[in-house]
Amino acid sequence: MNTMADVAACYHCGEPALEGMRWHATVGGEVRVMCCPGCAAAAEAIAGAGLDDYYASRNGFAATADAAANDPALLLYDDLGLDGDAVFTVEGLRCAACVWLIERRVAALPGVESAVLNVAAERLQVRWDVQACCPSAIIRALRAIGYTAYPYDATRHSAQLERARKALLRRLFVAGLSMMQVMMYAVPVYMATDGTMDQDMTALMGWASFLLTLPAVSYCAWPFLRGAWLDLRRGLPGMDVPVALGILAAFAGSAVSLMQGQGQVWFDSITMFVFLLLGSRWLELDARRKAARALQTLQLAAPATALRLPNWPASRDTETIAAGRLAPGDVILVPPGQTVAADGTIVHGATEVDLALLTGESRTRAMGPGDALPGGAVNLAQAVTLCVTSSAADSTLSMLVRLSERAGQDKPRLALWADRVGACFVAVLLALTAAVFAFWRAVDPARAWPAAIAVLVVSCPCALSLATPTALAAALERLLRHGVLAVKPHVLETLARATHVVFDKTGTLTRGRPVLRATVPLCVADSIDCLRIAAALEAGSAHPLAQALREALAGSGAVAPAADQVQNVVGQGIEGEVAGLRYRLGSAPFVAGLAGGTVPLGMPPGASAVWLGSQDRWLARFELADALRPEAPALVRALQEMGKTVVLLSGDDEEAVREVATQLGIRDARGRQLPQDKLDAVRALQAEGAVVAMVGDGINDAAVLGGADVSFAMGQGAQLAQLHADCVLLGDAGAGLAPLGEALRTAGACMRIIRQNLGWAMLYNLVAIPAAASGLLNPWLSSLGMAGSSALVVLNALRLRRM
Repeated sequence: MNTMADVAACYHCGEPALEGMRWHATVGGEVRVMCCPGCAAAAEAIAGAGLDDYYASRNGFAATADAAANDPALLLYDDLGLDGDAVFTVEGLRCAACVWLIERRVAALPGVESAVLNVAAERLQVRWDVQACCPSAIIRALRAIGYTAYPYDATRHSAQLERARKALLRRLFVAGLSMMQVMMYAVPVYMATDGTMDQDMTALMGWASFLLTLPAVSYCAWPFLRGAWLDLRRGLPGMDVPVALGILAAFAGSAVSLMQGQGQVWFDSITMFVFLLLGSRWLELDARRKAARALQTLQLAAPATALRLPNWPASRDTETIAAGRLAPGDVILVPPGQTVAADGTIVHGATEVDLALLTGESRTRAMGPGDALPGGAVNLAQAVTLCVTSSAADSTLSMLVRLSERAGQDKPRLALWADRVGACFVAVLLALTAAVFAFWRAVDPARAWPAAIAVLVVSCPCALSLATPTALAAALERLLRHGVLAVKPHVLETLARATHVVFDKTGTLTRGRPVLRATVPLCVADSIDCLRIAAALEAGSAHPLAQALREALAGSGAVAPAADQVQNVVGQGIEGEVAGLRYRLGSAPFVAGLAGGTVPLGMPPGASAVWLGSQDRWLARFELADALRPEAPALVRALQEMGKTVVLLSGDDEEAVREVATQLGIRDARGRQLPQDKLDAVRALQAEGAVVAMVGDGINDAAVLGGADVSFAMGQGAQLAQLHADCVLLGDAGAGLAPLGEALRTAGACMRIIRQNLGWAMLYNLVAIPAAASGLLNPWLSSLGMAGSSALVVLNALRLRRM
């Protein structure tokens, strides 16, 4: 029982705020007590807009945030800059009926284009026309049907889940204590079947059980009772309705039997039912917390401030500014241990960086001047100076957060089917319960009440509604940890059915930039000496071939000499002096103008040639080619072992494409494919019954990525904003194929577990409900089965995180 010390008035609406169920918001520089998250959100919005005087000048309390859809403070949400596509947190979700009601209520608002609720993450994705709808209208509509909602914020959502977990744990503890104590009184009564316990002692045991059951019904079962009342008031019975009816019917029937001194009492069954049901709900809440953790980690990783160097390079003095104010061209200092606030290029210093948050890769990477550093990377070793190339809002981390917020919002077909079935299940169950009660009332009145209670208790709509979203949440969280970001709803379902995997070549199976394959001396000159001269001439060039030559020299451990009088001849090559001698590096005709004679032959297929010559002498030929990704051969073999047909479609020459296909063991490889040719090839495969997964760079392959059944793009920094794919591969700093194999394995496992969960939920109900209706199951066995079946589907889904 709450004393006056346990109760405080909500600062926003004036309603009682009970101890242990309070929220807080800072208004006017002081922490104020709130009764619910809705009031806390409204107060924070008022204070954040600089309107603290509202509370000083008001002449009465605002309406309660849970029930008052007309709170004027809701209008402040319209000033948050939500541009027609946003994610809202919705509290109070319990089952598929909640999903059905919320999606249809919001979708019915004028201007709303789509509304999709992810029950596992408690997130509602809404798209609307800004001319016809606004955020306050969406929140008002949700409050009108009994749900608290506010724009998604990782910190607030995490805090809400933690408070819910603690409150649920308290109820679970009280329910467990009540169950154990009631069992102590119930077991002697069950054992005294030979009449050894007199009537007075039996009555004493019954009244003791009654008193110990009161806390379980009035406190521990309160969330189910309240949820059922809200469902009935809305006219849409959800999962809580049969649960609440089962608890109240069993308690009322037992109390009547106790007072009359005859009949059965089920206080032990009631306490067991409440305890086991709370236990399964705690597992569900824990699954939600784990599903939301990956996105929360991304959102909380972005630093709020950055150290800008306003007078770089003349001065190294820094100023602290909000990360949101960074603009391209700004120079910032990134100290050790700090997360990079925005994408940029290192201009001074060398360090080790951790990219695990962005790519899932556990190894650190060495970076120095000229290297691109993505926002969200963590500097581990030494301070570096960075020239910002994108704003914080357009950084790699921000792009990933936005894509992650979209991920998992929509539902695959299996989930939609489960929602439809779950929404109808409760209504059918209530009708069946009434029919069972009427039947036994006519046949054997003594069995009518126990049979009806058993049917209500044994039913398992929660297992049916949890079977799909819990598995999807666990699978998507696992993929994100391994560097795969699933953006569209059907990725897992379609990928599990894929028969063909089609790859682009450049930037997908290959690195997308040339590397030096071989140095071929054309005279007595040493190959390393020739490479040193070439790197000296290319020291100031940004051309990809020049970068390949410099990287090759750095890998050999040699150092390039200085070059003088360097001239770049556009489209032909470069000319300059090294140690007093004149050299040319570039195309064969250009070098022939200095070296003279005929061009040496013997160029291998699939490579580009850069020639080096001096006065009257050909020195060397550098063979450069786009190298295969190191993980590509193993991935192609793994796909073929899974039974997938691998196809290579590329716009490069047939010769280069055949060489790559030969190295990887791909039989179907086609070169000189224009974007339309690639799309036609994919459609031809689909016409033959194939389910096609397409993997490309996400920029030049937009058409074929959109035409495939499921598509993957290589995530590359700010280019994430241009992606047209269903999924993004983030491995190896945005350039790795290895996560694709993990995606295929996870998709197959996820679909298997969803089918297992749905199959179990359906089979359980088909067996258990008739058994309860026929009187073969008593209430305590029914409660054990109902809670156990819900726990089973959640635990089965969570196996995806450990596979």
